[in-house]
Amino acid sequence: MSNGVVDVIVNADDLGISREVNDATFELMKDGAVTSATIMANGPDVEAACQQTHEFPNCSFGVHLNVTEFSPLTTSGDLGPLLDSDNRFIGEQVRRIKIDSKLANGIFAEYCAQIEKVKSLGVTPSHLDSHNYVHTVARIFPILKRVQKRYGLRKVRLSRNIYADRLMGKNGLNADILGLDPSIGGQDIGTGLRMKKAFYNFMLRNYYRTKTTDGFSGFRLFYEYAKSHKMGQGTFEVVVHPANDYYDSSEVEILKGPWRDELKVPVRLINYRELS
Repeated sequence: MSNGVVDVIVNADDLGISREVNDATFELMKDGAVTSATIMANGPDVEAACQQTHEFPNCSFGVHLNVTEFSPLTTSGDLGPLLDSDNRFIGEQVRRIKIDSKLANGIFAEYCAQIEKVKSLGVTPSHLDSHNYVHTVARIFPILKRVQKRYGLRKVRLSRNIYADRLMGKNGLNADILGLDPSIGGQDIGTGLRMKKAFYNFMLRNYYRTKTTDGFSGFRLFYEYAKSHKMGQGTFEVVVHPANDYYDSSEVEILKGPWRDELKVPVRLINYRELS
């Protein structure tokens, strides 16, 4: 980033989760709208996704670590507290229960297996993030760092640090449209949680030195914020979820258009390999 230009990584999550998500993501890459994606190694369409990554040498591909959906790749039994009777991950269970040493080892082994799966399919991971942002849970932090050290992966997604202050309620914007938890109502998170996020991001960068962007949020939140605020010097990652019905589809329609022309600062699109 130089000369007042803000560098932005547009990362599509969930690559490999379905054919529809794969097709939508690669279409956006062809158009130059998406510059990066993270691969769900235990997703139903991961093989097809990885086969196509080689068509996009100007994009980066990371691993979307996942212990909240589908079945694990490992079979040791250590993940038992996170699994239902069909051996599938139970949604947000990992956020609700105590992570003892046995479960921590199970999550570590599963994360390693997911990285190995992506590598075995011919993709060299550029960075890490996680499904449902689980890697930002404090109890997962030491597991994440073990994984980073094993694979020498020093680029990881931040915990969100761009907030919707004074945006919700403006021009019909709400938590759903901005890609936020609907339970927050008309306010973004409070000061206490913001401080915890700032501390997490500090530790993420400085314990086993890790390169991150300066800011992270969903694409729509970044877009609306940057239209009304002068963004400081720095690098930003924004996440999109193409063909995912859980997220407001307008984010992709905006992404396809001349959105950069509407911001208060010039934007250059980069990928994670270019983050230095």
